[in-house]
Amino acid sequence: MARGLGWLRRPLVWAAVVTALWIIVGGPLGSYQGRLAEVQENDTAAFLPADAEATQVAELDEDRFAGDVLPAVVVFERDDGLTESDLAALTDLSERLGQLPQTDGEVSPPIPSDDGVAAQVVVPLADNDQVSDAVQEIRELVGASAPAEVTAYLTGPAGFATDLGSAFGDIDTLLLAVTAAVVAVILVIVYRSPILPLVVLLGAGLALGTASAAVYALARADLILLNGQSQGIMLILVFGAATDYALLMVARYREELRNHQDRVTAIRVAWRRAVGPILASGSTVILALLALLLSELNSNRGLGPVAAIGVTAALLVMLTYLPAILLVLGRVGFWPFQPRYGTAAAERRGAWEWLANLIGRRARLVWVLTLLVLAGFAAMAPQFKADGVPQTEFFLGEVEAVTGQEVLGQHFPAGAAAPTIVIANVDYVDQVVAAVQQVPGVAEVRPDAEDGDLARISVTLAEPADSEAAIATIDPLRDAVRGVDGAEALVGGQTAVDADTRVAAERDRAVIIPIALAIVFVIIAWLLRAVVVTALLLASVVLSFLATLGASALVFNHVFNFPGADPSVPLFAFIFLVALGVDYSIFLLTRVREEAGKVGTREGVRIGLSVTGRVITSAGVVLAATFSALSVIPILFLAQIAFIVALGVLVDTMVVRSLLIPGLCHDIGRKIWWPSRPDSGHDPHRKLATGPGPDDGSPRQQ
Repeated sequence: MARGLGWLRRPLVWAAVVTALWIIVGGPLGSYQGRLAEVQENDTAAFLPADAEATQVAELDEDRFAGDVLPAVVVFERDDGLTESDLAALTDLSERLGQLPQTDGEVSPPIPSDDGVAAQVVVPLADNDQVSDAVQEIRELVGASAPAEVTAYLTGPAGFATDLGSAFGDIDTLLLAVTAAVVAVILVIVYRSPILPLVVLLGAGLALGTASAAVYALARADLILLNGQSQGIMLILVFGAATDYALLMVARYREELRNHQDRVTAIRVAWRRAVGPILASGSTVILALLALLLSELNSNRGLGPVAAIGVTAALLVMLTYLPAILLVLGRVGFWPFQPRYGTAAAERRGAWEWLANLIGRRARLVWVLTLLVLAGFAAMAPQFKADGVPQTEFFLGEVEAVTGQEVLGQHFPAGAAAPTIVIANVDYVDQVVAAVQQVPGVAEVRPDAEDGDLARISVTLAEPADSEAAIATIDPLRDAVRGVDGAEALVGGQTAVDADTRVAAERDRAVIIPIALAIVFVIIAWLLRAVVVTALLLASVVLSFLATLGASALVFNHVFNFPGADPSVPLFAFIFLVALGVDYSIFLLTRVREEAGKVGTREGVRIGLSVTGRVITSAGVVLAATFSALSVIPILFLAQIAFIVALGVLVDTMVVRSLLIPGLCHDIGRKIWWPSRPDSGHDPHRKLATGPGPDDGSPRQQ
């Protein structure tokens, strides 16, 4: 019986079983990527500060006054002024809009502007999954029924929510296609093989499907919050992380196939030597992302677990499926450039060997010059404007909701499209109204609803609701209503949300960034068992981030002429760059440590850089390219994240990992490993063997 089951002890059989299980079980999970839109929350609540005053007002307003209502504002404009017949036609149109089944409340009659050029109609819509369909139906009806020479635009919260959902609608198709195509092209160039790119892409697809299924289940159960922004970032992280881990594993396997004739031994050695850096890298990213759970912004708190699930899936697939299929394929997977047993590694020749030798001769000059350049760009970081952007600047390209709001602001009080909301004790309405009227920047105040002991007061600001001037009005407004004893008044609305978001973003940066740095320090120190080099690595990552932020500020302010950035952009950029950018130095230094035990620290730096240069650079290029794919979604926030992370990854790969870290480590020498001594057994006079090392991992020629 034991002899009959002997096949169970065959590594190739197990590798084939693991590969088949991943494809058979994991493959169908890919359908969940297309179903994530079913559990997305792209409404305002998905981006509110969790416990801020504006959020409390939004919840009270929904529970006590507005209900599940999302207003759509249709603005009509005629250049030479609306006529009586126009207004009559618009009155008839508003009555027809009130008959639509999606409306939830009374549709307003046409409200003409003081200049007589425009009019607006407010359509309350039920805030549910059919909002986008309702907005589309209203746009079609208005387009077909508006009087001749009268232009119409649908804006307001419902219009913005619909247009935002449309922008994220390309995530399932365009973003996935662009990302996969970019990764495929780079992998073909790197591997010069038609087989390995397919293997890696299949693994990335399995990871994405696994992550999507897990996120779908958790979002469906209301355990995590998913929005289009989080979904897009998760897709990019899965492809980028999976490809990075695959590049490291494949490169080590290729190297061990030259050192070992038996492919089973080669994959065992490759897995054993690659699993530590890959686990450390993945753990760094996962834990840094989970630090976002400490954020006060709902969107950030939702992104943390969603993105962490994606990286976990990439880690799981690339440490199980990939080694299994590589073992099944053996040397054939590298066709037509198959690694032959006993041959020298091509990675140890060429540009990277030249750079390693240069650092060996001029280490101090290299790291000092590199440090000065990075510090110069870091000095520009304070120019990065992250105080928020107007809602009208949120989209890249022309969007109807944006155009409509601009037209609305031209003919009505600038804050009319998104009034500030005050909720107060019903017995103190008159005092609250009087206090609000005294605040500079307030154009109009009117009580508009009562429910039991609470009253709702609408405040129209003189400036556009998303402008700096309007945001500056919120604190004086809150001070004024709090001065009414007994009113227990709260101030909310879109302008208050923007103000509270800034405060929350500043608090998040102060809390989360130190925690993320502590996480990275502990993991790297555990992996390398060295404090000095860990501190140097962490300092280099922070410098790299600041340099990237400074360079991005110059480009955003003077090339792209962006109006600013969302307050969360610096935090997101920091988390991604620290967690992802440190990977490349981890990959380098784990190899340097390995080689230091054989040939000493300085020679280990030279060998480690020359051996890992090509694969780590390829990984950085892949990750930068995948993040660049986010720019296909016409959202300013995603375009800025795409640029900053792509640039930062290239800086980490090409500058920090290639010049600064090797130069510093070579210059300092064995002291970088304090308190451990990985090179303590090295005899500088001992000659190494000249051929491939035996399977026990004994020293071989480097």
